[in-house]
Amino acid sequence: MSSAETIILGVTGGIAVYKAADLCSKLVAEKFDVHVVMTENALKLISAKIFLTLSRNPVLTSLWEEAEWKPEHVALAEAADLMIVAPCTANFLGKFTHGIADDALTTTALTFAGTGKKILLAPAMNSNMWASPAVAENCKILRKRGIQFVGPAEGRLACGTKGAGRMCEPAEILAAAEKILSGK
Repeated sequence: MSSAETIILGVTGGIAVYKAADLCSKLVAEKFDVHVVMTENALKLISAKIFLTLSRNPVLTSLWEEAEWKPEHVALAEAADLMIVAPCTANFLGKFTHGIADDALTTTALTFAGTGKKILLAPAMNSNMWASPAVAENCKILRKRGIQFVGPAEGRLACGTKGAGRMCEPAEILAAAEKILSGK
């Protein structure tokens, strides 16, 4: 890995996944060393090749395709300075809150959380999901653990309704990441 600050970009299977590609591009343009970890559901919506091209780094999509002797999720967690999950679905929030590590992203996130370094989540989901007591409680627990959030924003959602649940724009997520990394 390079001497640039390293960011793990976790990508889940929310419809806002198209914004994750733009975020990846913006992070690289700002000279961050970006390593993408995708869920199986994200792969149903967008190709890993897009993130490979934008980040210029291999994309981790499975725990079972290790390229080196050292498990990649551990190596990434140890080397990275910040982890961002965008879009961050209700499914990821629930798994991360309760320690469920059943894919490359949740395993990487739990390993990274153990390092004590900062994690930034950019929620994206239907406004009714965002308002659900389970999601609210998961967010409360994660905030107590020091996990930071950017958004969600209010506006038109993919389902056609308006309300809270829209993933923040990539520029806003980038600004939040830079603020965390600068210590401000």
